[in-house]
Amino acid sequence: MKKLFLAAACSLALLAAAAALPTQAKADWLETAAAPLKGTEISGIFLDRPGYRAIIKLLPEFEKKTGIKVKYETVPYENTREKEVLNFTSSGDLTMALVDLVWIGEFAENGWILPIEDFTKDAAITDPNLNLKGFFPLLLDAFGSWGGKVYGLPFDNYSGLLFYNSCKLKEAGFDKPPETWDELLKTYAPKLTNADKKEYAFALQSLRGETQSADSFMRVLWPFGGSLLTKEFKSNLGSPESQAGLKFRQELMKYMPPGIVSFDHAEAVNALAQNQVAMITEWSAFYGTLTDPASSKLGDCLAVAPEPAGPAGRLPALGGFSLAVAAQATPEQQKASWLFIQWATSEEISRAYVEAGGVSGRMAIYEQPDIKAKYKFVEPMVASWQKGVPEFRPRFPAWPAISEIIAEFGSKMMLGEVSTEDGVKEISTRMEPILEKEGYYDGKKPLLQ
Repeated sequence: MKKLFLAAACSLALLAAAAALPTQAKADWLETAAAPLKGTEISGIFLDRPGYRAIIKLLPEFEKKTGIKVKYETVPYENTREKEVLNFTSSGDLTMALVDLVWIGEFAENGWILPIEDFTKDAAITDPNLNLKGFFPLLLDAFGSWGGKVYGLPFDNYSGLLFYNSCKLKEAGFDKPPETWDELLKTYAPKLTNADKKEYAFALQSLRGETQSADSFMRVLWPFGGSLLTKEFKSNLGSPESQAGLKFRQELMKYMPPGIVSFDHAEAVNALAQNQVAMITEWSAFYGTLTDPASSKLGDCLAVAPEPAGPAGRLPALGGFSLAVAAQATPEQQKASWLFIQWATSEEISRAYVEAGGVSGRMAIYEQPDIKAKYKFVEPMVASWQKGVPEFRPRFPAWPAISEIIAEFGSKMMLGEVSTEDGVKEISTRMEPILEKEGYYDGKKPLLQ
């Protein structure tokens, strides 16, 4: 009996030890994985935005744990793609790619970034808590995936939200924000606009360039049932639904500040922050700017809601990035970059990242009651990420060239230089030859966007 007891006790001890091993392994996985890579230098591009400033604050923790040195350059968004493409085509020094929603197809098809399956098959360098299902599915699909493979993990992701001045709305007789675009235009905007006092209902950032094409033009297509392309990749801009959205934008302009076509994100955010407009639809990442007393007069008047719905439903703008491993990096740098990407997008640091000003792509952090209570943007942002259009802006390699065409004629439409009908004819006439040259019409390329 004594021997049986001892044997049982030993078995229990062994089971307990075995059960403890995964916990210990999980706790030390990063340090263990990084041990052979100590001293490796990795490099990437960051933007001058809250999400990057947040990860920079946390970087010393990663570097201390791993011995890996993270080198980064802060670059304006407008120059980022050009800088990365030049680096990748000239065998430069970037070991990571910052991949915008609309660059994923270009970067993947050119072989500049590697699918994560190249690394996840190696348990020694993969977080036991990687948990890809912990990301919002829409984000992992839209920002990190192409052709059925995952290339990058969501990082610094945004949703279009309605930021508004609740005090101005209350003064005008409204106790809640508009639910639909039609309600915003016909009911709210007239009561919130007083041009003599330079007070306007709404500002839609529309500066010529990517701001015009993606943040203004495309924003009014999807909610109205329109789209850039048909399933056959022909222009859909002449459809009744697409035209309805573009004509709506023209109508809404009379309730916007003069010169709205020269407004970038900063100008639109500042117009709300300085009480010049009552509402804007902007990226969730600007919440910190609008709550900062140094840059905003709103105070407790700031409120946040999902973007208004159109006839096709609520289909808000999607924006943001993923982080991917660059194919040009050495094997050691690739492994070290993969460790950094997992850490930067992990559930483990998601609270610290959010509290430092970042927006995590992980679902779990936004289920925390204190996070929901502290950050007004969380619940509307989470609601907006339940349903969306990954190809809100097409993610194929041809987008940059098409974006320039849309920016040119989208601006001319807003300025009244061309009608919405003539403007889309010009866009279509110039866009379709680009798609033909890319091989979308002869079957050389799958119709992925």
